[in-house]
Amino acid sequence: MSAFSPYLFFVLFLVLLASLWWLSGRIGLLIQEIVYLITGSDDLAMVVLFLIYLPGILIHEASHWLIAKILGLKTSKFRVWPKFTRNSIGLGSVTVASGGRLWDSLVGMAPLLIGSALIVVIGEQVFDTQTLAFAWRTGKLLDGLTFIVDGLAHKPDSLWWGYLLFAIANAMMPSASDREPLKSLTLYVVFIGALFVLIDRSGQNMLLLLNLLLGPIQVLTGAFFLATAIDLAIFLLLFALQAALTMLIAPAAR
Repeated sequence: MSAFSPYLFFVLFLVLLASLWWLSGRIGLLIQEIVYLITGSDDLAMVVLFLIYLPGILIHEASHWLIAKILGLKTSKFRVWPKFTRNSIGLGSVTVASGGRLWDSLVGMAPLLIGSALIVVIGEQVFDTQTLAFAWRTGKLLDGLTFIVDGLAHKPDSLWWGYLLFAIANAMMPSASDREPLKSLTLYVVFIGALFVLIDRSGQNMLLLLNLLLGPIQVLTGAFFLATAIDLAIFLLLFALQAALTMLIAPAAR
């Protein structure tokens, strides 16, 4: 392993997380556009999106509820059903009493944290995604991908687990209301991090921290790589289907 590989794993993980976030938003929009093109119904488009993401939505809202209960915060109005809001669609919600910026941030990030853990469990136990991190580290990523694809093809329940991983990954992203408490907390964390870097002039403590986090980051990277690959494949299929439907339906509507 080279001296720079820990940094590369951190960068790769952040790139995969950002890619998964972007693909999640685009896939949701494409599903609604395709259903609307076929049916002409906004309501049906919303319901179809909800049904596709249902396992992930249940986990998303249950994560909020669970962490709130652990932190001793009062919860109410647990809803798992689509609803139009001001400028978006709400697929579920749970009302949680405020416990301050830190507690509110933990509740808001709960779906991402618990969803990531579930993706890792499914990825490792069903698809052996830890081989992807090892293959990337040793320069044999293609061999790792071949191993994963071969596993998908020969496991009878791989489609079910792949769908569950897809639903969790795309429903775990924090909503706008989930991210609201993070704004001030993020500034505080950035300030503390900058102060840590300034104090640690030798860089030894930073290297120690990276080494402690490297194992979990490698595990997350392998699982997120598979989730992102599934999302990318579905995005391309949906994009092609949406383009084809637009070409077929638009002339007929004239």
